[in-house]
Amino acid sequence: MINNLKSIINPYLEKKMLITLSMGFVSGVPLLLTITLLQAWLTDEGISKSTIGLFALVGLPYSLKFIWAPIFDHITLTKLGRRRSWLLITQISLIISIIFLGMADPSMNAVNVAILATLVAFSSASQDIVIDAYRRESLSDEEQTIGASAYVLGYRIGALAAGAGGLILADYMTYQMVYAFMSVVMIYGVIITIIAKEPEQHYEPSGFAAAIYKPFIEFFNRHASITVPVLILLFILLYKIGDTMAHSLSTNFYLDIGFTKTEIGAVVKFFGLFATLIGAFAGGLISLKIGLFKSLFIFGVFQAIATLGFSILAFVGSNIYLLITVISLENLAAGMGYTAYLAFIANMTNKRFTATQFALMTALMSLPRTLFSGSSGFLVEMMDWELYFVFCSLIAFPALIILIQLRRSLKL
Repeated sequence: MINNLKSIINPYLEKKMLITLSMGFVSGVPLLLTITLLQAWLTDEGISKSTIGLFALVGLPYSLKFIWAPIFDHITLTKLGRRRSWLLITQISLIISIIFLGMADPSMNAVNVAILATLVAFSSASQDIVIDAYRRESLSDEEQTIGASAYVLGYRIGALAAGAGGLILADYMTYQMVYAFMSVVMIYGVIITIIAKEPEQHYEPSGFAAAIYKPFIEFFNRHASITVPVLILLFILLYKIGDTMAHSLSTNFYLDIGFTKTEIGAVVKFFGLFATLIGAFAGGLISLKIGLFKSLFIFGVFQAIATLGFSILAFVGSNIYLLITVISLENLAAGMGYTAYLAFIANMTNKRFTATQFALMTALMSLPRTLFSGSSGFLVEMMDWELYFVFCSLIAFPALIILIQLRRSLKL
């Protein structure tokens, strides 16, 4: 049994997997600074739910990042290499923009806060483009599932550190100080970039125009029918939509039904983190064992069921034990689903066009968080919390129908 346990854990302890995990961490921190922590800040300042919902639109760069992704495939800035040089630039930009966002004042000028949050999102989306390309190019096809698992482990730790950790800190210090602290945390990414090894370059575009159009031509011409790539993109768009919309106003929801920031932060940090780590780890192992198709389907159903827990919590109200249960299930399902999801996306990309194709697919992945979540505040005011979360659960099922159709054309 000990030997079996070692064989399971050893792949995660390789240097390239530890670097993948670390890159996941620095990818997860900025996102929650513009969602969870910012929601709490705006709520404390008395901003309306509908306005807070509209703040989800500051994440639009995550959905548009494929537009500038060819730059990262075409240009090499320094002797660090194509991937690491861009990582360094985007990480420095992130540190600076996070500091400036923390210095803003929502009660005085909400528009200014939105602009600075968008700048953080743009820098973060740019970093994600390069990190995704780095992971795809530095790992073999066989390592992509374990790599996705390691990345999700790091990503969720970073997200919880910024979300739950930030909320706890916000009870004891100003939001300005919290954002300053998080900017210091991001220095870790700079250190990882310096010690990481530049991956092998599989393809260099003949010109910038080729870097723009060839990735798209290759993707849409890869299969005999145009229906297959279209269904792939639709699946990526819809698979996490219910989970994402349920989570988009979660902080506001918890505060609205009577929990304190410390209760939210503590439960998310301890129970949510534990469940996420299990989910990401188990998601990788289960996907390797039963295959991507079965994993994606099972995890998708699990995510929908976990989302219904929020509706039950809304009905019951402020109950700390139920909060623990709901957050644990939600994070477990999200960790498992996200791992299989990223492995699927990695397998749909060609290493010759990594940054652009990965950016296109992950941009679609983030689209619900920006455009659809932007209307979440209005939906809550129309439906109330209970019906809203039922809606979020049901809206996830079209992706599973598409997945069944794709199985006939893809080897999953």
